[in-house]
This record gives sequence, structure tokens and C-alpha cells, in this order.
Amino acid sequence: MADLSVTFAGIRSPNPFWLASGPPTNTAYQAHRAFEAGWGGIVWKTIGDPTPNVASRYSALRLGNKRMVGFNNIELISDRSPETNFRELKEIKHRWPDRALIASLMTDTREHWHDLIRRGEDAGVDGFELNFGCPHGMCERGMGSAVGQNPDVAEKITSWVMEVASKPVIVKLTPNITDITQAARAAKRGGANAISLINTIRSITQVNLDNFVPEPYVDGASTHGGYCGPAVKPIALNMVQNCAQDSEFGLPISGIGGISNWRDAAEFLALGATTIQVCTAVMHHGFRIVEDMIDGLSAYLDSKSMESPRELVGRAVPSLRKWEDLNLNFKRVARIDHDTCIGCNLCHIACEDGAHQCIDLLDPETTGIGYGPGRMLGKAAPVVREEDCVGCNLCSLVCPVDGCVSMVEIPSKEAPMSWSQYQSRLSKGDIAPIPAHP
Repeated sequence: MADLSVTFAGIRSPNPFWLASGPPTNTAYQAHRAFEAGWGGIVWKTIGDPTPNVASRYSALRLGNKRMVGFNNIELISDRSPETNFRELKEIKHRWPDRALIASLMTDTREHWHDLIRRGEDAGVDGFELNFGCPHGMCERGMGSAVGQNPDVAEKITSWVMEVASKPVIVKLTPNITDITQAARAAKRGGANAISLINTIRSITQVNLDNFVPEPYVDGASTHGGYCGPAVKPIALNMVQNCAQDSEFGLPISGIGGISNWRDAAEFLALGATTIQVCTAVMHHGFRIVEDMIDGLSAYLDSKSMESPRELVGRAVPSLRKWEDLNLNFKRVARIDHDTCIGCNLCHIACEDGAHQCIDLLDPETTGIGYGPGRMLGKAAPVVREEDCVGCNLCSLVCPVDGCVSMVEIPSKEAPMSWSQYQSRLSKGDIAPIPAHP
């Protein structure tokens, strides 16, 4: 079996699964339960000057009336004293010496940063995470994302921390920025040992159409919050890959954002993360989800003959290229398995109204297609006109039957050709223009 242990910026962990800083890492009680469930590390809820919170604090974006795909919170950093937090950190590290224990910190002045770092080291933590990401409440006070959005300030504060820190320092980046690599480079210039990303995205999830107040509701008002959960995963993956591929960066990455299962975790690893941080999924399902994550990742690595997560880290990074470098001569078309088709015709509707009008509804008897087990006798069957199919994937994405619509590569007689190559050859008269669709 694969050995799931990892070393991240010098911090050893029995597996790459860490709890992200947030409500699940607020107390020693929670930390004990999390480590008992199998988590490899914990990033403590951010410590700073105790901050009062409001009621209520959370809202959600749901898929229909069921699954919570997006989660919004306006909760701030720890409302408990630094003395209590550091005492409990020391207790946890004494009981769980083989687990990674990271103190998340946020404060304002150089002296306060030095004080928190020294107290954390006295408590025996394995490292620090500097919270430069919170997009609400704290940023209005010049902290959180107000730091992360200003590379010069982020670099300066990181350098303050590195003046006294002897343990590894991780800078947590905000996604509320135009170019995440600029923030990552600033952390490196300041002396950071690693980064983590993403923090939550500034957001409003919903408006109550009876009282006209967005959620979460606080005495007739609301505020923008931090968005997380499965819906932010694509944004997080993109930013992790951006940093992993940046030749001027080159530090370890802890991936955060919408991770709910081992597959999500494996995707973050493949795009450059070394450890994985989870928060929202635990708030939804509890600490024991890590059991399935560990089993799933272990089985996946075994199936790929990989002995460690290290072999997966960054494997997908080289495949991300600029659009201009993609092959214009690559051909892929949709094909429908009429034996499993249920006749819902969603593929036809999506293609007809939202894509490229290349799926026809034909009589199964005259085409020789026959009737699948789910289609009523006499009902038309969707058929792809492959010569007109542009391979957009939409029909396969809307189909409710797994495997019914597949995307098939059509071998090309032409050599691969990028956009720049196409333009060059076109200007020389070597090729005719690619015909436009009528």
C-alpha cells in the first residue's frame, strides 16, 4: 500500500489531509476528535485580539433544495483569548506529537506579530499560517485580505514574522485579487516557507425576497461574506496551478477550496499542492469524512503504482497551456449509446438552443437504431451529425445517464497546429483558412 505520509516545508504529517483554519479547529476538544478520526494536521482557528461575532453567521447556495454547493460565512477570527488558544495548542501537541499542528495568526503591528510568533513557538506548534485572506470584518480593520491584496504590505509583514520565527511559515493567500502569482511572489520575497490557498471569496449568496435582506440575517441587515464549499473548487484549482507553474515562485503549496472527497484532493495534488486543507465539508458532514479520503487516495495511488502522494504532486501542471498553444487540428465528437438512451432528449435541446445544432431527432425504425430500454415505442431518437459536431461536450454534460453520451477522438491526418502556427502558415499562403460554420 502507498505510504501517505508527507513533508510540507519541513513539517511532517502522517497524511496530506489537514483541517483548514475555521470553526472546526476552534478548540482542543475539536482537535482531539479530529486527530482521533485520522486527520494528519490541523490549522488552528486564527488567533489574534479576541473578536466578538454576530448572529447569524452562515448562509448557503443549494442545488435545488438539496445539496449545499456554496457556503457563505461572516464569522471572524477566534473570539477566545490568545492565552486560552496557546494553552490548548500546547496540550494538543503534547498528546499528538506525530500530527502537524499549525497556528493561524492575524494581527496588526510588528510587535504584535513578534509576540504571537514567540507564544506559538513556546506552545510547541510545528508552524505558522499567516492569515492574509479573510474578505470580511478584519479587512476593514487593515488585516486579512487588506494585506493579501497588497503585495508590498504582504511582503513587509511576512518579513516581520521571519525576523523571529524558527518554525516554518505559511502565507495564506486571498483569491480576491487579479493575479494570484503576484501575491505568491510577495510571500516568497518576504521569506515565507510555503503558501496556502485559497481563502474565501467575497460574496453574497442570496436575498430574502420577503424582507429584502440578504442572508445571513443580522437584525434587519447583512454584509458581504466569505464564499467556500464545492462551488469554489474550480477557482481554487486554477489558482493553485497558477502558482505551481510560476517559474519565479517555487515554494510548497497547501491546497484549499471546495475539497469534499479523495478525488478532489487528488486533483489538487496533481495541480501542485502537497497538502490538502478541508473546512466546509467537515462542517457539513463531520470529522470522519477523512476516513474515506484516506482509503480513497490510498487505493487510487495503488491503482497507479504510486508509492507516495509525492509522485502525484504536480503531474497535471504541464498539461495546462495558453489557449494559443492548443492543437487546432484535434477533432472530438459526441456519440450516443442508444441502448442506454432514455429518450429525455436533453442533449438535443441543449445542442439546439445552447450550442451548435448538430443533434437531430430521427425515427428509430427508419435509421435502424432501435429502441433503448427507457424509450417509448415510436419516440424519436437523438442522432449526432458528426460532420457538424464541434466537440463542445455540452450534450455529454447535460445527459442524466452515465456513459450514454461519450466524446470520441477522431484521428486527424493533419499535424498538430497551434494558433500562432496557423496564423503564420495562413499569412504565407501555405494553407487555406479554416472554414467557418455556415
